[in-house]
Amino acid sequence: MGQTLAEILDAAARGKFPPPDGTTTVVPQPSHRDAGVIAFTAHSVVFTDEDSLWVRETLASLDCDELAGTMNPRFLAALLGRTGRSTDTIDLLTVAASLPGELPLELREIADPDHPRVLRARKRRDDVRVWAADGGVVILGRGVAGRWETAIEVDEEVRHRGLGRALATAARHLVPAGEPVWSQQAAGNARSVRAFQAAGFRPVGAEALLIAS
Repeated sequence: MGQTLAEILDAAARGKFPPPDGTTTVVPQPSHRDAGVIAFTAHSVVFTDEDSLWVRETLASLDCDELAGTMNPRFLAALLGRTGRSTDTIDLLTVAASLPGELPLELREIADPDHPRVLRARKRRDDVRVWAADGGVVILGRGVAGRWETAIEVDEEVRHRGLGRALATAARHLVPAGEPVWSQQAAGNARSVRAFQAAGFRPVGAEALLIAS
């Protein structure tokens, strides 16, 4: 298994996961912005600059299934309190390989740096680019540990027509050749989960990102 979060993610994108041995790996944050927890099958990775001994002692103090410890609300609350950060939700973490060929729909790039969707995306990603289609947008940028990340938005009035799947598929064409592209979906957002899986994104774990104030 890799020694950095980037190495662990690169391996997971290729289908090589940390050993399912019920343990937790603690690695340094790849940047000040990026801290959090990723739970793979029976193995978790906590990426933080906090003391690893504190992480392990806090996990050991929980009255819960050991395999669920890093995503237990009490552990996450303790980690948030210690770091002074916030979080939104625990996401399903998915990944897909890049695709060659033509885009599955017509897109136009939004070049306005002050566009609300661009401004929002830049809070969590670098090198952000946004493309619009009739009824939706697709966002691409460098996120956690420098990985390529995508997100999509579909207008309510054009839902249930396959646009979400087409936008998620387009992201696989927009990412540089040979690079994996990652996406997070809130577990309760069934529409988004279905769209990304229909576009070939496969689940690899759960992720809780800690957002700096």
